[in-house]
Amino acid sequence: MSVSNRFLLAQGPMLGTLARTALASLRTPSATRPAVPGPWIERELPPRPEALVDAYVRATGGDLAAYRRTLPVHLFPQWSMAVAAETLRGVPYPLVRVLNAGCAVNVRAPLPRGERLVVRARLESIDDDGRRAILVQRVVTGTRAEPDALVTEIRAFVPLEAPKKGGARSDRRTVDLDAREIGSLRLAADAGLDFAKLTGDLNPLHWLAPWARAMGHRRPILHGFATLARAWEVLVRARYAGAAGAVRTLDARFVRPLPLPSRPFVYLAGDRLAVADAPGAVPYLDATFSAEPLS
Repeated sequence: MSVSNRFLLAQGPMLGTLARTALASLRTPSATRPAVPGPWIERELPPRPEALVDAYVRATGGDLAAYRRTLPVHLFPQWSMAVAAETLRGVPYPLVRVLNAGCAVNVRAPLPRGERLVVRARLESIDDDGRRAILVQRVVTGTRAEPDALVTEIRAFVPLEAPKKGGARSDRRTVDLDAREIGSLRLAADAGLDFAKLTGDLNPLHWLAPWARAMGHRRPILHGFATLARAWEVLVRARYAGAAGAVRTLDARFVRPLPLPSRPFVYLAGDRLAVADAPGAVPYLDATFSAEPLS
C-alpha cells in the first residue's frame, strides 16, 4: 500500500531546504572553502507526528509494538537533514550533484516518542582531491534530558570531474561467499516515492523515471537511507528477536545505486551487514555494526 500524500504536510523544513538548494545551484559558487569544523547550528523541533512514525515503521518493515514508546533511530533523516543542510551554506561545490556516500550511527540512549527534539549539526570536514570532494557532517539529536542520545555522521560525495570510461573501482569489496542470507527486501517501483513522502527527501532521482534517466540511471534508485532502514529492521528481526534497541552502532557505505523495483537480499557475516543480489556480488549497502547482547 502506498504512503499517503498527507505526510508531505510534515516535511516543510526539508522541502524548504530542497528549494534553497535548487536556487543556490543557479548562482556561481564561492571559491573559498569554509573553515572546518564549522560552527554548531542548533534547532529545537516539535514532536514527530505519531501517524507519520507509525507509517514509517510499517514502510521500513519494522514492528509497531517495538516502537510504542521510542522513535526508530534510522528515521533521523526526517528531522536532521534540513538542519544538516544549513551547515553547507557557502561551500564551493555544486550541491545539486551531491551523492549520499554513507553514514555512521551511534545510539547512546533511546529517543522517546512525543517529546521535542534538540538537533545540533556542523560541517566536520572537507576532503577535496580535485576529482571529488567528501563532506562530513556531524548531527547530534536528543532531548533536553538526554541531549546526546543519537550521534550521526553523514558523508556526502561531490564529483568534481566526469568519471573515466571503463575505470572500474577497485575499492568495492564483495559480499563474503560464506555470508548468511537473513532476509530480502521487496522493493516496489514506488518505494522511493514512499520514503520521500515520509522523510521529505523528494529528490526526483528516487521516484521520477525521466529524471533518473537524465542522471544516468535506467530506473529510479532507492535512497541510501531507505536501504539502511530496511536492512536495519531485517537485522533486528533475524538476529535480535525484534529488540529495536539492540543495535547500538552501525557504519554504512552506500556502494552502488539500488534500482527500483527490485528484490535484493540481506546478508550477515560476523559484524558485517550487506544488501546485495548474491554472495560474491558487489553490495548496494556495506556496513559494520555492534549491538548490546540480549539479556
